[in-house]
Amino acid sequence: MFQKFSKIIFLSFLIASHSIFGQDTLKTYLWEGSAPLSQGTEEVDKPSVTVWFPKKEKSNGAAIVICPGGGYVTLASDHEGRKVAQWYANMGFTAVVLTYRIGTWDHKKYQHPAPFLDVSRAMRYVRFKAKEWKINPEKIGIMGFSAGGHLASCVATMWDGGNPKALNVIDKQSSKPNFLVLVYPVITFRTKFAFAFGRGVLLGENASKEKIDSLSTEMQVSTHTPPTFMMYTDEDDVNAMNSILFYTALKENRIPAELHIFERGKHGFGMYPEEKTIKDWKELLKAWLTNRGIEIK
Repeated sequence: MFQKFSKIIFLSFLIASHSIFGQDTLKTYLWEGSAPLSQGTEEVDKPSVTVWFPKKEKSNGAAIVICPGGGYVTLASDHEGRKVAQWYANMGFTAVVLTYRIGTWDHKKYQHPAPFLDVSRAMRYVRFKAKEWKINPEKIGIMGFSAGGHLASCVATMWDGGNPKALNVIDKQSSKPNFLVLVYPVITFRTKFAFAFGRGVLLGENASKEKIDSLSTEMQVSTHTPPTFMMYTDEDDVNAMNSILFYTALKENRIPAELHIFERGKHGFGMYPEEKTIKDWKELLKAWLTNRGIEIK
């Protein structure tokens, strides 16, 4: 009986070890069973994270949660997810790509607050795993592209410290990012620079002014918002004023921030733009991360 039990334990350990150390990635759902506000049991109803682990000798103890864009109706999980995670993992980060719940063109699927619950849970989950994954819990950041940038800015401005009375230990963790990276993000829903389509998908066509203001994250910046790096181009279909509004709010609250607006470059280029004048923007980000006390390997 003891030998049989030992064999089961040993096999379980092998499976766990293979998932973390024998492969580049580990995928896990954010909730056991149904997620809050779930509308079904399909894969699209199950928010998850896929983790890229750095090589042991390169690990710098930092982590980054990555939110791909897609207008809240799709997820650009390759060029704004997988490729981003690989870039970070190669520098020593534990890189976590979030698959959050999204809406549909006819507004019949997920709206706010479902994506916000997902990104908040992802931050709590990574912090919960910090000891196991050898992460410094004070060096867990978040990065978002386009609509994913809006989602990242939501949790960066509206995070909470966790619920100490929660039955689930993950829910006791803080959802606060320690740093924020935004690439051509959607920010405002309330001004003439608003991304109207995304606002409709996330909030519905007849959202109240109060609801629109509450999800315009330039209005939610406070002294508790983390240091922020932003990158935009002047040619972007999502007007660069989105980043300027956010940057202005950061400076009004004395938050360390860096904003780069390049002249050339279309929306959605991800980490590897074709435009020669912005190909090296990642070097600017690496320098900024170094200034945040994160070792780049």
